[in-house]
Amino acid sequence: MAGAGRVVMKKLPEVTLAFWVMKIAATTLGETAGDLFAQTLKLGYFLTTMALFAVFVVTLVVQLRSRRYNPFFYWTVILSTSMAGTTMSDFMNRDTSYLAAGTDALGWGPQGLGLGYPVGAAILVSLLIVIFVVWRVSGLTFAITDIDTFRGEALFWAAILVSNTLGTSVGDFLSDSSGLGYAGGALLVTAVLAVLLGLKYVPAVPNVVLFWLAFVLTRPLGATAGDLLTKPVAKGGLDLGTLGSSVVLLTVLFALMVFAQVRERRRNLPGHDGYNRATVGSSEAPSPIDSMEQNRHL
Repeated sequence: MAGAGRVVMKKLPEVTLAFWVMKIAATTLGETAGDLFAQTLKLGYFLTTMALFAVFVVTLVVQLRSRRYNPFFYWTVILSTSMAGTTMSDFMNRDTSYLAAGTDALGWGPQGLGLGYPVGAAILVSLLIVIFVVWRVSGLTFAITDIDTFRGEALFWAAILVSNTLGTSVGDFLSDSSGLGYAGGALLVTAVLAVLLGLKYVPAVPNVVLFWLAFVLTRPLGATAGDLLTKPVAKGGLDLGTLGSSVVLLTVLFALMVFAQVRERRRNLPGHDGYNRATVGSSEAPSPIDSMEQNRHL
């Protein structure tokens, strides 16, 4: 991205239809994979949360150290926040009362804090508001396409982690406690997203607000869709299992990441319109001062 005579290396993707398809695929996979480790493999919420949070930190460091947008780096962090968010939400909200009949424990460590979905969601909403307030006070942009500083990207990923955890709580509440069931919960979230899509064409509604609302809501959509795929038929699911569902979703997401990587490389080829916009931005080459400013931001 370029503007005002300076060049900025793009670190985050453009928000297109493909972006939202990959987001939903990643969040659904986060739900099924998180349940695979915690429940199917019986590692428990505590151990799985610790392990997946460590994975998130590693993937985040790789993303932050990258000098330009890399679809594999970016979507791996999205996936890791979705998996960690799934087990973090379950650990916060659940306890032994959520264990299957005849099961006394699930993995090593505490079985959960048992806060319940309303309390857990309230805590996460409060935390998300704090992040956005700090973000606002910092004076940095909320627009994903204009984030070009380390602080801005760090705040972005903090909001992503909390929003994915919050989305899991909302999705599980819709699926388990609202009476809507898995399919009903997914349809409700889809309907709300359709309303947000319609509001996109209302000039008075800021697109940045719509983006973040949609970003948060795609997580409960993934949570309810993941439960619909994996839960037993007796509970309203399709009983495809966490392993099989995770493998299929991972294959879909990996194929989309390969497509995004190929497209990004083509955009960066000399002579391509995307290359000209991302690396030149004007008919003049960047000055040494511009280059120093770019390195400072990176």
